[in-house]
Amino acid sequence: MGRLTLSEQLVYSDRELSYREKLVYLLSQELDFHCHDSNYASHDFHAFPAKFPPQLPRKFILELTNPADLVLDPMMGSGTAVLEAYINGRHGVGVDIDPLALKIAKAKVTPLEKHQIYGLEKGMLHQANFVANHNQIELKIVFERTFDAETRKFINKWFAPETQINLFALLQEIRQIPDSAIRNFFEVVFSAIIITKSGGVSLAYDLAHTRPHLAKAVINKNGEIIYLGNNVQKTSKRRLKLLTKPLRNVLEEFDKRFHNNLKNLPKNDFRLLNPTILCADAQSLPFADASADLIVTSPPYAANAIDYMRSHKFSLAWLGFAINDLSNKRKDYIGGEVLQGVGFEELPAATETVVNEMYKLDHRKGRVLHRYYSEMTRTLREMFRVLKAGKAAIVVVGSSIMRGRDTEIQSCLADIGQTLGFEVPKIGVRNLDRNRRMLPAGLTIDRDSQIQQRMHKEYVIGFYKPR
Repeated sequence: MGRLTLSEQLVYSDRELSYREKLVYLLSQELDFHCHDSNYASHDFHAFPAKFPPQLPRKFILELTNPADLVLDPMMGSGTAVLEAYINGRHGVGVDIDPLALKIAKAKVTPLEKHQIYGLEKGMLHQANFVANHNQIELKIVFERTFDAETRKFINKWFAPETQINLFALLQEIRQIPDSAIRNFFEVVFSAIIITKSGGVSLAYDLAHTRPHLAKAVINKNGEIIYLGNNVQKTSKRRLKLLTKPLRNVLEEFDKRFHNNLKNLPKNDFRLLNPTILCADAQSLPFADASADLIVTSPPYAANAIDYMRSHKFSLAWLGFAINDLSNKRKDYIGGEVLQGVGFEELPAATETVVNEMYKLDHRKGRVLHRYYSEMTRTLREMFRVLKAGKAAIVVVGSSIMRGRDTEIQSCLADIGQTLGFEVPKIGVRNLDRNRRMLPAGLTIDRDSQIQQRMHKEYVIGFYKPR
C-alpha cells in the first residue's frame, strides 16, 4: 500500500492515534518540502536568513491543534509560524528581540486596505523624486542632523551618494505617515530593497546571507563605471567581475517591491484571530503557565553562526537605530559570542561532555558553546512552563562544526529538554534546499571556512510535555 498519510492512517487503524503517537508519525514523514511554493500569502514580504518553509510549521499546526488554539513561536524571526497560525485560524503569538524581525512579522500579519496604500505610494514616490532632484542641499542638511557620526560613516561606506539621496528622500515621506501600521508596512518595503538575496540598492553583496562583501565597482544603466572601491588594482579580473554590481534606481526598486507586497497583503477577514507580536526574550516569556497549545520555533545557530544583525543593520541604520546601539544589541542574541556577564547553567552529563571536549580544543569556543546551551536551557525551561500538559513543542535546529567537532545540537537540546521534564519521542530530519534557505555557505563542505561549515540538514525535535 506504500506510506500512508496521517488521515489514511487514522482510517485504517483500529483505533485513533494518541496525540503522542500522532507527533511521532508526523516527525517520521518527509520534511524537506523542496518542491513546494513557499511564497504564498505574505511569506515573501522580506528576505530573512535561514527561515524554515511555511509548510513545516503548517504541518504541525493543522495536525496538532484546533481552530482558535494558541500557537507560540518564542524565537519567531520573520514570523513564518505566526503567519501560518493566523491564516489557518489559530491565535499566533510571536516573540523576538530583533527590531527588524518584529517589523517584518507585524507587517506580514496586519491587514490593510489596498486601495488606501496604493494611492499613498504613488504620492510618496512623486514627492520623493521631486525632493531628490530639486532640494538636495536641504536634504543633505537634514541628513547630517538625523544620523550620528558613526551611522553616517556606515551609510557612506555602503551606499553610493546618489542612492543615499533617494533613500533619504523616500524615508522622509514614509516618516510622515501617521498610521503606525501603514508606516510599518512601508518601512518593511523600504528595508526589503536593501536586504536582498541578490542585488539590492546598497554597495553590498549577499546581505540576505549575512556575509556582505563591498562591491569593487558599480556601473550605471549605461554600463559606465561610476564607482571604484579601494585596492581594485589588487583584485583579479574574475573577482572584479563578480563584485561589480549595477546601481539600482531606488524609487523603481521600491515601486516593484511595493506592488509585490501589496498583492500579498493579508486579507481583512474578521473570522481570523489577530496575532500577537511581542518584543521579549525567549529566556523569560511574558506568558502564564500552561497557556500554549503548541510551540513551533527555530532557535539561532550556536556561536553566532548566522549573524542576523550583520545584515539587518543595513536597513535599521536608516530606520532610526544608531549603528553603535545595534552592535551592542547583538550581545543579547541567543548564540552570541560575548562572554562577559553571561550566566552559565549546569548542563546534563551528555551535553557537558560535548562542551568539555570543545573546551579542550579551544577554551574560548568551549565557553561560547556553554553560553549557547545555557541560554537554550533557560529557553526550553520557559517553553516547558508555558506549554499545556499533553502538548508538543517542535524545535527546528541545525548543528555546526566548531574546531572540527560536531556540536551535536539536536542531541544536546534533546538531552537538556529531558532533564527539564520533556519527553523526546522522535527527532525528524530534513535536508536543506540551500538555494532557497538563504544560508551563508555553498553546497560543498568546507571545514576551514570562517563561518564554521553551515549545515546541509536540519533536525526537527519533537518535545512532548507529559500529562
